[in-house]
Amino acid sequence: MTLIGKPELIADYGCDIGENPLWHPHEERLYWTDIPTGRIFRYDPAIKKHEQIYSGRPVGGFTFAHDGGLLLFMDRGTIASWRDGILVERFPEIPEEHESRFNDVIADPTGRVFCGTMSTTDTMGRLYRLDVDGSLHNVLDGIGCSNGMAFTVDCQGFYYTDSFAHEIYFFDYDLSDGSIRNKRTFATIPEEMGLPDGITIDTEGHLWSALWDGGCIVRFAPDGNIAETFKIPAPKTTSLTFGGQAFDELYVTTAGGGDKTLEGPLAGALFRLATRHTGLAERFSRVENNIHIHQV
Repeated sequence: MTLIGKPELIADYGCDIGENPLWHPHEERLYWTDIPTGRIFRYDPAIKKHEQIYSGRPVGGFTFAHDGGLLLFMDRGTIASWRDGILVERFPEIPEEHESRFNDVIADPTGRVFCGTMSTTDTMGRLYRLDVDGSLHNVLDGIGCSNGMAFTVDCQGFYYTDSFAHEIYFFDYDLSDGSIRNKRTFATIPEEMGLPDGITIDTEGHLWSALWDGGCIVRFAPDGNIAETFKIPAPKTTSLTFGGQAFDELYVTTAGGGDKTLEGPLAGALFRLATRHTGLAERFSRVENNIHIHQV
Protein backbone atom coordinates (compact mmCIF):
# COMPACT_ATOMS: atom_id res chain seq x y z
CA MET A 1 0.00 0.00 0.00
CA THR A 2 1.16 3.49 -0.77
CA LEU A 3 -0.56 5.15 2.16
CA ILE A 4 0.05 3.95 5.71
CA GLY A 5 -3.10 3.64 7.78
CA LYS A 6 -6.34 5.59 7.49
CA PRO A 7 -6.82 9.36 7.20
CA GLU A 8 -6.16 10.94 10.58
CA LEU A 9 -8.49 13.67 11.80
CA ILE A 10 -6.40 16.74 12.67
CA ALA A 11 -8.97 19.50 13.22
CA ASP A 12 -12.69 19.97 12.67
CA TYR A 13 -13.83 23.58 12.47
CA GLY A 14 -16.88 22.57 10.44
CA CYS A 15 -15.59 24.47 7.41
CA ASP A 16 -18.15 25.39 4.78
CA ILE A 17 -15.38 25.23 2.18
CA GLY A 18 -12.08 24.26 3.76
CA GLU A 19 -9.37 25.03 1.18
CA ASN A 20 -5.85 26.10 0.27
CA PRO A 21 -3.82 23.92 2.66
CA LEU A 22 -0.21 25.13 2.64
CA TRP A 23 2.73 23.79 4.61
CA HIS A 24 5.13 26.50 5.78
CA PRO A 25 8.60 24.96 5.29
CA HIS A 26 10.35 27.25 7.80
CA GLU A 27 7.73 27.28 10.53
CA GLU A 28 6.83 23.63 9.92
CA ARG A 29 3.17 24.48 10.35
CA LEU A 30 0.09 23.90 8.18
CA TYR A 31 -2.22 26.77 7.16
CA TRP A 32 -5.66 26.52 5.57
CA THR A 33 -8.79 28.64 5.01
CA ASP A 34 -12.57 28.38 5.19
CA ILE A 35 -13.46 30.50 2.18
CA PRO A 36 -17.01 31.83 2.72
CA THR A 37 -16.71 32.39 6.46
CA GLY A 38 -13.46 34.33 6.09
CA ARG A 39 -11.42 32.24 8.52
CA ILE A 40 -7.79 31.10 8.34
CA PHE A 41 -6.38 28.39 10.60
CA ARG A 42 -2.94 27.10 11.53
CA TYR A 43 -1.76 23.74 12.85
CA ASP A 44 1.52 23.01 14.60
CA PRO A 45 2.17 19.25 14.61
CA ALA A 46 5.13 19.59 16.99
CA ILE A 47 2.78 20.57 19.81
CA LYS A 48 -0.40 19.16 18.24
CA LYS A 49 -2.15 22.51 18.48
CA HIS A 50 -4.42 24.20 15.96
CA GLU A 51 -5.94 27.67 16.10
CA GLN A 52 -7.86 30.27 14.13
CA ILE A 53 -5.59 33.18 13.24
CA TYR A 54 -7.76 35.33 10.94
CA SER A 55 -11.40 36.33 10.64
CA GLY A 56 -12.74 38.75 8.05
CA ARG A 57 -13.89 38.88 4.46
CA PRO A 58 -13.79 35.67 2.36
CA VAL A 59 -10.29 34.48 1.40
CA GLY A 60 -10.26 32.25 -1.68
CA GLY A 61 -6.54 31.54 -1.46
CA PHE A 62 -3.26 32.82 -0.08
CA THR A 63 0.48 32.48 -0.43
CA PHE A 64 3.29 32.82 2.05
CA ALA A 65 4.98 36.18 1.48
CA HIS A 66 8.77 36.33 1.31
CA ASP A 67 8.88 39.15 3.85
CA GLY A 68 6.64 37.35 6.34
CA GLY A 69 2.90 36.99 6.74
CA LEU A 70 0.39 36.01 4.08
CA LEU A 71 -0.70 37.48 0.75
CA LEU A 72 -4.50 37.10 0.67
CA PHE A 73 -6.66 36.81 -2.45
CA MET A 74 -10.21 37.71 -1.45
CA ASP A 75 -13.69 38.48 -2.70
CA ARG A 76 -14.27 41.33 -5.21
CA GLY A 77 -10.76 40.81 -6.56
CA THR A 78 -9.15 42.30 -3.45
CA ILE A 79 -5.50 41.45 -2.78
CA ALA A 80 -4.23 42.16 0.74
CA SER A 81 -1.29 41.52 3.04
CA TRP A 82 -1.85 40.01 6.48
CA ARG A 83 0.80 39.86 9.18
CA ASP A 84 0.60 39.68 12.96
CA GLY A 85 -3.13 40.42 12.90
CA ILE A 86 -2.84 43.48 10.63
CA LEU A 87 -4.59 43.50 7.24
CA VAL A 88 -3.46 45.95 4.54
CA GLU A 89 -5.29 46.07 1.19
CA ARG A 90 -2.69 46.12 -1.57
CA PHE A 91 -5.25 46.21 -4.39
CA PRO A 92 -8.83 47.09 -3.40
CA GLU A 93 -10.85 45.64 -6.25
CA ILE A 94 -10.91 44.29 -9.81
CA PRO A 95 -14.06 45.84 -11.34
CA GLU A 96 -14.82 42.73 -13.38
CA GLU A 97 -14.70 40.60 -10.21
CA HIS A 98 -16.93 42.76 -8.01
CA GLU A 99 -19.55 40.00 -7.74
CA SER A 100 -16.99 37.18 -7.75
CA ARG A 101 -14.03 36.10 -5.66
CA PHE A 102 -10.63 34.51 -6.00
CA ASN A 103 -10.70 30.73 -5.60
CA ASP A 104 -7.22 29.22 -5.78
CA VAL A 105 -3.70 30.61 -6.12
CA ILE A 106 -0.11 29.43 -6.53
CA ALA A 107 3.31 31.10 -6.52
CA ASP A 108 6.06 30.12 -8.94
CA PRO A 109 9.82 30.03 -8.18
CA THR A 110 10.28 33.71 -9.10
CA GLY A 111 7.55 34.84 -6.68
CA ARG A 112 4.86 35.73 -9.22
CA VAL A 113 1.38 34.40 -8.40
CA PHE A 114 -1.32 32.81 -10.56
CA CYS A 115 -4.76 33.53 -9.12
CA GLY A 116 -8.10 32.38 -10.51
CA THR A 117 -11.68 33.56 -9.98
CA MET A 118 -15.12 32.00 -9.85
CA SER A 119 -17.77 32.45 -12.53
CA THR A 120 -21.07 34.20 -11.70
CA THR A 121 -24.49 34.25 -13.33
CA ASP A 122 -23.30 37.10 -15.54
CA THR A 123 -19.58 36.47 -16.12
CA MET A 124 -17.21 33.55 -16.59
CA GLY A 125 -14.21 32.97 -14.37
CA ARG A 126 -10.70 34.14 -15.22
CA LEU A 127 -7.09 33.29 -14.49
CA TYR A 128 -4.77 36.18 -13.63
CA ARG A 129 -1.01 36.37 -13.19
CA LEU A 130 0.32 38.76 -10.57
CA ASP A 131 3.92 39.63 -11.43
CA VAL A 132 6.58 40.62 -8.89
CA ASP A 133 6.47 44.23 -10.15
CA GLY A 134 2.84 44.44 -9.03
CA SER A 135 1.25 44.21 -12.48
CA LEU A 136 -1.84 42.00 -12.73
CA HIS A 137 -2.43 40.29 -16.11
CA ASN A 138 -5.55 38.52 -17.34
CA VAL A 139 -4.19 35.35 -18.98
CA LEU A 140 -7.29 33.13 -19.43
CA ASP A 141 -11.01 33.86 -19.88
CA GLY A 142 -14.13 31.75 -20.15
CA ILE A 143 -13.45 29.59 -17.09
CA GLY A 144 -16.27 27.80 -15.30
CA CYS A 145 -14.56 27.44 -11.92
CA SER A 146 -10.88 28.32 -11.72
CA ASN A 147 -9.30 25.82 -9.36
CA GLY A 148 -6.21 23.77 -8.51
CA MET A 149 -2.84 24.61 -10.06
CA ALA A 150 0.59 22.99 -9.96
CA PHE A 151 3.95 23.22 -11.72
CA THR A 152 5.90 20.25 -12.98
CA VAL A 153 9.01 19.31 -11.02
CA ASP A 154 11.23 21.09 -13.58
CA CYS A 155 8.80 24.07 -13.81
CA GLN A 156 8.52 23.70 -17.57
CA GLY A 157 4.88 22.68 -17.36
CA PHE A 158 1.76 24.08 -15.65
CA TYR A 159 -1.35 22.17 -14.59
CA TYR A 160 -4.65 24.05 -14.29
CA THR A 161 -8.10 22.87 -13.20
CA ASP A 162 -11.51 24.03 -14.42
CA SER A 163 -13.82 22.19 -12.05
CA PHE A 164 -17.06 22.83 -13.94
CA ALA A 165 -15.50 21.50 -17.15
CA HIS A 166 -14.40 18.36 -15.25
CA GLU A 167 -10.95 18.85 -16.75
CA ILE A 168 -7.36 19.40 -15.74
CA TYR A 169 -5.32 21.13 -18.44
CA PHE A 170 -1.62 21.16 -19.11
CA PHE A 171 0.38 24.10 -20.54
CA ASP A 172 3.99 24.66 -21.45
CA TYR A 173 5.41 27.13 -18.95
CA ASP A 174 8.07 29.77 -19.55
CA LEU A 175 9.59 30.64 -16.20
CA SER A 176 11.41 33.65 -17.67
CA ASP A 177 8.22 35.62 -18.35
CA GLY A 178 5.44 33.59 -16.74
CA SER A 179 3.66 32.82 -19.99
CA ILE A 180 1.57 29.68 -20.50
CA ARG A 181 1.23 28.17 -23.99
CA ASN A 182 0.06 25.12 -25.90
CA LYS A 183 -3.01 24.19 -23.86
CA ARG A 184 -4.09 20.56 -23.93
CA THR A 185 -6.27 18.34 -21.76
CA PHE A 186 -4.31 16.32 -19.22
CA ALA A 187 -7.26 14.49 -17.64
CA THR A 188 -11.07 14.48 -17.78
CA ILE A 189 -12.88 13.43 -14.61
CA PRO A 190 -16.11 11.47 -15.23
CA GLU A 191 -19.15 13.13 -13.69
CA GLU A 192 -19.85 10.18 -11.43
CA MET A 193 -16.40 10.60 -9.80
CA GLY A 194 -17.03 14.22 -8.77
CA LEU A 195 -15.42 17.53 -9.66
CA PRO A 196 -11.63 17.98 -9.82
CA ASP A 197 -10.64 20.52 -7.18
CA GLY A 198 -7.25 21.31 -5.60
CA ILE A 199 -4.08 19.64 -6.90
CA THR A 200 -0.44 19.15 -5.98
CA ILE A 201 2.59 17.45 -7.52
CA ASP A 202 4.96 14.88 -6.02
CA THR A 203 8.68 14.46 -6.63
CA GLU A 204 8.04 11.62 -9.08
CA GLY A 205 6.03 13.94 -11.32
CA HIS A 206 2.65 12.41 -10.45
CA LEU A 207 -0.26 14.81 -9.99
CA TRP A 208 -2.66 14.49 -7.04
CA SER A 209 -6.21 15.85 -7.21
CA ALA A 210 -8.99 16.14 -4.62
CA LEU A 211 -12.44 15.24 -5.96
CA TRP A 212 -15.36 17.35 -4.74
CA ASP A 213 -18.38 15.08 -4.17
CA GLY A 214 -16.07 12.14 -4.80
CA GLY A 215 -14.88 11.69 -1.22
CA CYS A 216 -11.39 10.82 -2.36
CA ILE A 217 -8.03 11.93 -3.65
CA VAL A 218 -6.52 10.47 -6.81
CA ARG A 219 -2.93 10.19 -8.03
CA PHE A 220 -2.43 10.63 -11.77
CA ALA A 221 0.45 9.12 -13.68
CA PRO A 222 2.25 11.55 -16.03
CA ASP A 223 0.17 10.18 -18.94
CA GLY A 224 -3.07 11.37 -17.29
CA ASN A 225 -4.33 7.97 -16.18
CA ILE A 226 -5.38 7.47 -12.57
CA ALA A 227 -2.78 5.34 -10.85
CA GLU A 228 -4.24 5.26 -7.34
CA THR A 229 -7.38 6.33 -5.49
CA PHE A 230 -7.69 6.91 -1.74
CA LYS A 231 -10.93 7.50 0.15
CA ILE A 232 -11.44 10.46 2.48
CA PRO A 233 -14.24 10.33 5.09
CA ALA A 234 -15.97 13.47 3.80
CA PRO A 235 -17.60 13.61 0.34
CA LYS A 236 -16.61 17.16 -0.55
CA THR A 237 -12.84 16.67 -0.65
CA THR A 238 -11.39 20.03 -1.70
CA SER A 239 -7.59 20.24 -1.72
CA LEU A 240 -4.33 18.72 -0.55
CA THR A 241 -0.67 19.50 0.03
CA PHE A 242 2.45 17.69 1.15
CA GLY A 243 3.89 18.59 4.54
CA GLY A 244 5.95 17.29 7.42
CA GLN A 245 9.71 17.54 7.84
CA ALA A 246 10.29 15.12 4.95
CA PHE A 247 7.25 16.26 2.93
CA ASP A 248 5.90 12.72 3.15
CA GLU A 249 2.54 13.58 4.73
CA LEU A 250 -0.57 14.66 2.86
CA TYR A 251 -2.85 17.23 4.45
CA VAL A 252 -6.37 17.19 2.98
CA THR A 253 -9.13 19.79 3.39
CA THR A 254 -12.86 19.19 3.00
CA ALA A 255 -16.13 21.13 2.76
CA GLY A 256 -19.75 20.71 3.82
CA GLY A 257 -19.32 21.44 7.52
CA GLY A 258 -22.37 23.69 7.49
CA ASP A 259 -24.63 20.69 6.95
CA LYS A 260 -23.14 17.66 8.64
CA THR A 261 -26.52 15.93 8.61
CA LEU A 262 -26.33 15.77 4.84
CA GLU A 263 -22.56 15.69 4.27
CA GLY A 264 -21.49 13.47 7.15
CA PRO A 265 -20.06 13.99 10.65
CA LEU A 266 -16.52 14.80 9.44
CA ALA A 267 -17.50 17.18 6.64
CA GLY A 268 -15.39 20.33 6.74
CA ALA A 269 -12.53 18.74 8.67
CA LEU A 270 -8.77 18.66 8.02
CA PHE A 271 -7.12 15.26 7.63
CA ARG A 272 -3.55 13.96 7.42
CA LEU A 273 -2.27 10.84 5.70
CA ALA A 274 1.19 9.33 5.96
CA THR A 275 2.61 8.38 2.56
CA ARG A 276 5.69 6.84 0.99
CA HIS A 277 5.59 9.55 -1.66
CA THR A 278 7.18 12.94 -1.13
CA GLY A 279 6.16 16.38 -2.29
CA LEU A 280 7.77 19.75 -2.89
CA ALA A 281 7.81 22.90 -0.79
CA GLU A 282 5.41 25.61 -1.87
CA ARG A 283 7.00 28.79 -3.18
CA PHE A 284 6.76 32.22 -1.56
CA SER A 285 5.28 35.26 -3.30
CA ARG A 286 7.59 38.23 -3.93
CA VAL A 287 5.19 40.93 -5.09
CA GLU A 288 6.01 44.63 -4.77
CA ASN A 289 3.74 46.82 -2.67
CA ASN A 290 2.03 48.65 -5.52
CA ILE A 291 -0.34 46.44 -7.53
CA HIS A 292 -1.94 47.63 -10.75
CA ILE A 293 -4.09 46.14 -13.52
CA HIS A 294 -2.41 45.52 -16.87
CA GLN A 295 -4.73 44.44 -19.67
CA VAL A 296 -3.42 41.97 -22.26
